[in-house]
Amino acid sequence: MAFAHAIQCVVMDTPSPPELSLRERKKLRTRQALVDTALRRFAEQGFDATTLDDLCGEVEVSKRTFFRYFTSKEDVAMAPTQDLWDAFVAELEASGTAHGTLLELLQGALLAALAAMPADGWTERVEQSRRLAATTPAMNAHGLQFCDRTTRAALALLRERFGFAEHDLRVRLAVDVVVAAFHCALDEWTFRSGPGNRDELASCLHEAFAAVPGSMTLEVSAASD
Repeated sequence: MAFAHAIQCVVMDTPSPPELSLRERKKLRTRQALVDTALRRFAEQGFDATTLDDLCGEVEVSKRTFFRYFTSKEDVAMAPTQDLWDAFVAELEASGTAHGTLLELLQGALLAALAAMPADGWTERVEQSRRLAATTPAMNAHGLQFCDRTTRAALALLRERFGFAEHDLRVRLAVDVVVAAFHCALDEWTFRSGPGNRDELASCLHEAFAAVPGSMTLEVSAASD
């Protein structure tokens, strides 16, 4: 339990509890070393060409140790953005009295989770991960599975907290809109504007959120010949 809390502290850029043992601090360093080494090796050698033996050998851990932190190569490669969504769910769970619309609550939780990501190195890891995913179908498939699990976790939390009916489509649509807006912002930040820092990603996310209402009322007309 203490180690799980320590990971959340590191992911959300908050101080680790003072009672954290030397062993638990070492585990946190090992987890980060696995992420950094995996992203570098995947970029240099290719995702398929890099084996778990290669990765574990460089970090000097066993495969058994690797599987204490991650379920697969895809899992470690997607860790930077997965950490953000884990923090998003934690923000929803920890948020105080809610006011306004559900969409505003979800947007605020995601922006707060983004602000809590480590300022040092996190965006660089996100960029590396996204560029790898663009050419690695297995990573995209893993990302979709993780997104589905995160969505279900958020829905369960919202239903419990606010008493929404299980089949209220508005709740699912609100979550899906926020997820889609984030992916639009991430693509803008990564591939079009040129990757920058955490604040620049937050700016792209604000722009994506601001575009949501207009997307719902955007009219179409036949193109003229």
